Order: sequence, then C-alpha cells, then structure tokens
Amino acid sequence: MANKDHYTYRVTWSAEDNEYIGLCAEFPSLSWLADSQPAALVGIMQVVADVVADMERNGEPVPEPIADRTYSGKFMVRVPPDTHRALAIKAAEVGASINRIVSEKLAR
Repeated sequence: MANKDHYTYRVTWSAEDNEYIGLCAEFPSLSWLADSQPAALVGIMQVVADVVADMERNGEPVPEPIADRTYSGKFMVRVPPDTHRALAIKAAEVGASINRIVSEKLAR
C-alpha cells in the first residue's frame, strides 16, 4: 500500500486559469485548482488519496512514491562524439573523471 503523504506534490500559479494548481509527479494526469496555495495542496492530496483508494479497491497497481524508490546513482546518457571528446579533454585537464565533470555540471 502506497503512503499518499510520500508522493511528490507541487503547487504553482496557473496564469491560464488565474488560480493555483496542485500537481502530483507520480500522477501527471491529476490536478486541482484553487484560489490559494494551501487549498490547492489539500485538494491535490485528496484527489490522489481517492485515486489510490480506487486503484487498490480494483486491484490495480499503484505507483510507488518517488521518495520511496531506491536509486542506483547510475544512468546512461548518449552524447554526440564531439561532446564526449570535449568532456574527455576537460576531465584530463582538471585531473578528474568524465563522470565527476558531468556530475558537477548536473548538480548546478
């Protein structure tokens, strides 16, 4: 059973709707509009709770919260050969690995 409080919620302003919109990363098709940030957060959390309860009742798989997932720290990125060469040169110049150079750039 997924803990609905562990899902990744976000509230942002929607200029199109002229209201705040509550969103959940694990359920990108769901949203909740409200006139305040707290109301948008409460609304999206309730919608997610209702959807999760419905999915569980129907025996459907429920998305695992991003915060509860285990990550290896590895992912592969394909880059053009010229970019790879430039990264290798940069890494050699500073005495570091390509991985370190890319990790530092991604962290910024």
